[in-house]
Amino acid sequence: MEKLSGKKKIAVLISGRGSNLKSLIKYSKTKNAKFKIILVISNNAYAKGLGIAKKFKIKNLYISYKNKKKFESQSLKLLEKYKTDLICLAGFMKILSNNFINKYSKPILNIHPSLLPKYKGLNTHKRAIENKEKYSGATVHIVNKKLDSGKIIFQKKIRILKTDDKKSLEKKILKIEHKVYPKAIIKFLTNY
Repeated sequence: MEKLSGKKKIAVLISGRGSNLKSLIKYSKTKNAKFKIILVISNNAYAKGLGIAKKFKIKNLYISYKNKKKFESQSLKLLEKYKTDLICLAGFMKILSNNFINKYSKPILNIHPSLLPKYKGLNTHKRAIENKEKYSGATVHIVNKKLDSGKIIFQKKIRILKTDDKKSLEKKILKIEHKVYPKAIIKFLTNY
């Protein structure tokens, strides 16, 4: 049995391919990791991320989102059962209710594909290009009751090239997200 010697227990909420989940899992297996991913919850039964969690033998579940209250109450029961210290949203394409945030009462982190406070919500790459921004990037922030408005933990910016389109910018920022999210979690666990 692996000794958890002070490692924080993290639950990851996903909706899709799970590329950020995979980078977090890989980082969590390194010597310096201060966290362990113990639970993955998806609102999408076909999320590729569930397969990634399975491959790494991490408890993973699909919970239907047809009824948001039911999804949140079932998730909260699981988070309590597994005694999680932190939630990381990784491509979780739903907005958690204020009720959920209050009841969980522990930190929830999110990674967002823009330099917040700019471009909250969806279609960040398209909006950045249309507004002729010189830079974009990724932001890890604490989830609060307002969409993409919580305290910023970590940001990394990249230059938007004239040749960039929505797809190429998305690809570049996703690569950054994979590096930034684990660093941001470590920074958060060290300083908060």
